[in-house]
Amino acid sequence: MTALQEIDFTPFLLSFKLAAITTLVLFIISLPFAWYLSQTRSKIKPFLESLTALPIVLPPSVLGFYILVALSHNSPIGVFFEDTFDIKLVFSFSGLVVASAFYSLPFMVQPLQSGFESLNKNMLEASYIAGKSKMTTLIHVALPNIKPALLTAIIVTFAHTVGEFGVVLMVGGSIPSETKVASVAIYEMVEIMDYSMAHVYSAIMVAISFLVLLSVYIFNRRYQHKIGLH
Repeated sequence: MTALQEIDFTPFLLSFKLAAITTLVLFIISLPFAWYLSQTRSKIKPFLESLTALPIVLPPSVLGFYILVALSHNSPIGVFFEDTFDIKLVFSFSGLVVASAFYSLPFMVQPLQSGFESLNKNMLEASYIAGKSKMTTLIHVALPNIKPALLTAIIVTFAHTVGEFGVVLMVGGSIPSETKVASVAIYEMVEIMDYSMAHVYSAIMVAISFLVLLSVYIFNRRYQHKIGLH
């Protein structure tokens, strides 16, 4: 039996499912938040930006621990979801989505905020003068003009979620077909010294990460070239 035939693709499918749902949730949440950060002059802006960027500098184990405590069945949040929706947020796929949303938040917010801040202010003012609301301006004026930033935010958030390890292990553990994502599967292979399969799984992750980044750079280069031509 070849190494390819021995591969259990379930952890990869679970990782992609988690990444897709997390990216969608973060896009919905981050779009108005990033727009607000790009437009506001409030004194709390640095505080909000620092809070948003915190997952970048925090060790995943620290972030995972506090999320685990916040979502446990003894916490108000955990009790609310379990009593109201019969959803357990610890050691479940739902908990992984919540944890991943916190962990990948800056990778969605920061590119969107940078894209909005790079927009021509006169274009936005013209939309407001024409009687368009802030939401209409955001959807019909701002978004179409930040395509590279939008694509970067979506793809990098997806890839970052696929590759996360510490947070998902702390919050979800390693339950087959439920919380055992690809990164956790690789960790367990190394633990049992199955280096050959660990190499195969890791190579797949490297290839996915490279293709994701390559697609972002190619699109951005083509978009900049197109803008330059016009």
